[in-house]
Amino acid sequence: MGEKVMAGGFDLSDPRRYRARLRQCLLALERLFEEKRFDRPKNLMGLELELNLAGADGAPRMMNSEVLERIASRDFQTELGQFNLEVNIVPHRLRGRVLDQLAEELRTGIGYADRKAREVEARIVMIGILPTLATGDLVSANLSTADRYTMLNEQMVAARGEEFEIDIEGVERLTYASRSIAPEAACTSVQLHLQVTPARFAAVWNAAQAVAAVQVAMGANSPFLFGREVWCESRPPLFQQSTDTRTPEIRAQGVRPRTWFGERWVDSAYDLFEENVRYFPPLLPIFGDQDPIRVLDDGGIPDLHELVLHNGTVYRWNRPVYAVADGVPHLRVENRVLPAGPTITDVIANTAFYYGLVRGLAEEPRPVWSRLPFRAAAENFDTACRHGIDAELWWPGSGRSAEPALIPAVRLVLEELLPLASAGLDSWGVAPADREHYLGVIEERCRLRVNGASWQAAAYHRARASGLGRKAALAAMTRAYCELMRAGEPVHTWPADVPV
Repeated sequence: MGEKVMAGGFDLSDPRRYRARLRQCLLALERLFEEKRFDRPKNLMGLELELNLAGADGAPRMMNSEVLERIASRDFQTELGQFNLEVNIVPHRLRGRVLDQLAEELRTGIGYADRKAREVEARIVMIGILPTLATGDLVSANLSTADRYTMLNEQMVAARGEEFEIDIEGVERLTYASRSIAPEAACTSVQLHLQVTPARFAAVWNAAQAVAAVQVAMGANSPFLFGREVWCESRPPLFQQSTDTRTPEIRAQGVRPRTWFGERWVDSAYDLFEENVRYFPPLLPIFGDQDPIRVLDDGGIPDLHELVLHNGTVYRWNRPVYAVADGVPHLRVENRVLPAGPTITDVIANTAFYYGLVRGLAEEPRPVWSRLPFRAAAENFDTACRHGIDAELWWPGSGRSAEPALIPAVRLVLEELLPLASAGLDSWGVAPADREHYLGVIEERCRLRVNGASWQAAAYHRARASGLGRKAALAAMTRAYCELMRAGEPVHTWPADVPV
């Protein structure tokens, strides 16, 4: 969805013709697999980080175009809301001191962006959902001024045919109706990419699905939405509901949402692309310049433009990605589970934990997905979003006949998954110093039972206990969060009695 898309009307025949082109793309993709045309393994990873713009008062600032003009770097681009930015880190090989290198690149890039944002009285904030956002901030007038966002909003609103209903019940209940997809802009995340071969794709994707709940439990950082305390990680339910083109009647028929966890373990990347075409109507029937079958017949590599664009409008938490670089196609697993923040150290700790776990699980002789029902993995994801670091998750035992049992997430991580992630990072060739430092952050979060969500909630309740009203307490907590975020020490070290 990051590519330039020109807004405009569609002919009534476009969706039908587009479906035919999507089927051609699937046939071409199948041939690419059969002919073994994909790039060889390079242990490449990539990272994208979505950011918020806020003023000194902690409130959102709708000015990403002004800030981007000052940053003047291709590494930074717009996101859905005018208070959003995204920074992209160039691909790195998973080896050596890659984690420290990533951290330094993020510090340099975000530090520079923050200095430029200050020129227009804004600051960069890394957080899953900015706690000071109000419903009035998330309207279509505050969408970024790019054709692709305008078109996506128009098409999703038309497909929905009525207001998008937000209803999340957690510590408190939030209900809200929106006439646009703008509430999606509240969700700012980290996307982790891993290039894989077709033969390894299924194992990596299944592993990523299995640990998605653990990622959320450890990294939750979005407990507040529109002034209400809801789930520890409120991004997933908000994202699903704000992009849900189904009416209640369509939902009752069992039609799948465009944002979903999935419903089964897979055997190949093709399974996911085929499901996306089979289950989801095209939102943006925009044609590329290539006939994919003809390109293949002529010995070339098709860009599969229509399939790639359609794939970008199906919001899986672990998404398959097809791309062509230097004339060679490759596959990636894009992990979209984690919220942004709280600090760069926390972001890289989450990154280390993910890549280590995926490598470790994908290479197990008895993979976890052969012992854990998919419905349990989906239930785990929902539970982790609700309860964060206090979640209890289903996980299979080590014995051959051991059935999955409920285990506190912190115990599961400390006793089983951290050693597995450590071995996985060793397999990648990551330097021991990086491995110990960043996995140590995850370990301390578990021992202290502190992550971004728990710190935010505790600071907010202290502010309320001191006599501040709801809005003032959220603003005070956000200002304290921003100061500590810029100091850079990981969230588990943040003072519990910080003045708000």
